[in-house]
Amino acid sequence: MTKPFSIETLRSKPEGQTFDRKSARIDAKALAVVLTAMANADGGSVVVGIEDDGIITGIDRYLPHINDLLRVPIDYCVPSIEAKAEYISCKNDEGNDDHVLLIHIEQSNRIHTTTADDAYLRIGDKSHKLGFEERMQLTFAKGVCYFEDEPVSQAEMDDIDLNAVADYCDIIGYDRDAQTYLRTNKGFVVGKNQRELVSGAVLLLFGKEPQRWFQRARVRVICFDGNVEQTGVRMNVVKDEMFEGRIVEMTRNVLAFVKTQIKEHTFLGEGAVFRTVPDYPEFCWTELIVNAIAHRDYSISGTDIQVKIFSDHLTVESPGILPGTVRLGNIRTTHFSRNPKIANVLHDYGFVREFGEGINRIYEEMLKAGLPAPEFKQSDFILRATIRKIVNTEKKSDGQSVVADRIDENVAQNVAQNVAQNVAQNDRRSAIIKCIKENPYISRAKIAYILGVSVKTIERDIAEMNDMISYIGSAKNGYWQINDNNDTKTENL
Repeated sequence: MTKPFSIETLRSKPEGQTFDRKSARIDAKALAVVLTAMANADGGSVVVGIEDDGIITGIDRYLPHINDLLRVPIDYCVPSIEAKAEYISCKNDEGNDDHVLLIHIEQSNRIHTTTADDAYLRIGDKSHKLGFEERMQLTFAKGVCYFEDEPVSQAEMDDIDLNAVADYCDIIGYDRDAQTYLRTNKGFVVGKNQRELVSGAVLLLFGKEPQRWFQRARVRVICFDGNVEQTGVRMNVVKDEMFEGRIVEMTRNVLAFVKTQIKEHTFLGEGAVFRTVPDYPEFCWTELIVNAIAHRDYSISGTDIQVKIFSDHLTVESPGILPGTVRLGNIRTTHFSRNPKIANVLHDYGFVREFGEGINRIYEEMLKAGLPAPEFKQSDFILRATIRKIVNTEKKSDGQSVVADRIDENVAQNVAQNVAQNVAQNDRRSAIIKCIKENPYISRAKIAYILGVSVKTIERDIAEMNDMISYIGSAKNGYWQINDNNDTKTENL
């Protein structure tokens, strides 16, 4: 019989929300902290006998102590934790035959404490000790069952795509076959009354036709012309795309499409080098979308996730109220999975990158980019998350308004340094030529914005450069042309 998880996977897998490595020398009470924290959160696995740095010290030389550790879920956790243990053969750091102990902890719908009556919650790769109020919130949150675990009526093993399960087994380093994985892990498939019951989570993750069972388990991306959503004769929808399928593929397709809809802007950076910056940091909109897919309330069947892209902001609407102990006031620091099995699979595929830290990083990335903080609003069983960009409105000489693109604080500093060093009048004209070569359709306002000067200054420069450049076509649809007889003047710009 082959081992279910390779030793190389266990020694190299990053520690995080659902996985930890511990030395065989760990104290039983210390192990109880980790086990209770995982049981109170998303469940997980702890491998004993591998150090934090991945060195395999094994357990065979500590067998009397290992017997004590095996009793931790029963003797040191209140109430007892449901856990499974298995031994995996390996070579230790001295080259001798040895074993490691892998302990699997199921997520629990109860609050578990240590024998000292301390409650912990796993957040990222840490076990967070809960205060009184946090403990009460978790108690209330644990009063409900997880919808993803509910068996789906009429669904059978034949409704699962075993190739998709096999692909996932390859990702996590599971060496047995796909059906064995489903029947022995996470309660995906369980036997009852001589019939196998299939959970909602496994259909959403690996089903052949997930929307047959969950019709609105999909993502709709809508792009609007303007800053507000219009209806009726004033409807301003310019793109409306619906994405369905298994959660992993759907997530991948949604992110790829949204990326094509995020505008990018070019500016002249340090050293007169052009640099391109998107409207929003990619991590921010990606994290909002993945969070919505991972944590939406799939028991709400009347609506789907909606990603709405406006001229000045992006909003993700997810069915369901904030899960568990998460509130608007603690959303940066508190993590709770409504669908821990779905979230864990998305994490294994690299979509959920920072368990418990993603929202806080959105705040940090938006701040670093010089953009407003994200906004979260809860209403009518819909959570709305919004990120905004900064736009500056300037006036053309003909009185029409144009929107100048935003740049972050670091970019602004680079531009300012570049302007101070390189863009005196003659150098500024060289920079104008660079802008036109990069984008013949660029506006005067955009050139002014890139160079950090007023539109009037650019218009004055251009008027004095009529022997070098020409504007072809209408004011709205025209383009710039570098005059042929001035190639020798511009070829080195």
